[in-house]
Amino acid sequence: MAYVCRLRGISRSGFYEANKRAEAPALICPVTLQLKASFAASGGCYGSRPLRKALRAKGMEIGIYKIRRLMRANGLRSAWKRKFVDTTDSKHDLPVAENVLNRQFEPEAVNKAWVADITYIRTRSGWLYLAVVLDLFSRKIVGWSMAPNMPADLVCSAMQLAVAQRQPPPGLIAHSDRGSQYASASYRALLARNDMQQSMSRKGNCWDTQ
Repeated sequence: MAYVCRLRGISRSGFYEANKRAEAPALICPVTLQLKASFAASGGCYGSRPLRKALRAKGMEIGIYKIRRLMRANGLRSAWKRKFVDTTDSKHDLPVAENVLNRQFEPEAVNKAWVADITYIRTRSGWLYLAVVLDLFSRKIVGWSMAPNMPADLVCSAMQLAVAQRQPPPGLIAHSDRGSQYASASYRALLARNDMQQSMSRKGNCWDTQ
């Protein structure tokens, strides 16, 4: 050992001190620890921006570029996958309404024509289906409902909220696609109780609800 130290031009005490430092456990960076914890809590879905928010909530103000460097250094890669593809199923034997709206997307006043549709959105709890009702005149959402699945109750809840908020007059056109939720007995009964005209898109024409 003395020969090696002389050859390298270092003292024996320095050699032993360097060995001690090398054998000592590495200090864990608290930012990295919290970053990994937040990433794991998201199910591996969080990217740099959501992680920055999560760290801020824990009192850690970290720049977005530093977070990205730490993610790369620790092998943290966001893995977003779309869980849902289709939102409505038009292949059913339920009654289908005529296209009363007929692409007349500019009514003369509010509460004359509403368009209903279902989409899906990403939340901190996972993917959720969102049913909305839009007033074609004001272009405002007048009713909405969210759920982890999309039974007929989802679209009924959105329409019930719209009715409660707007109290529309009889004859309002309630337009949608031909999805089974909108063709269901419960949804049709809801429209009938409120004297609405049900209208559905033409088969295979997604633009009828745009």
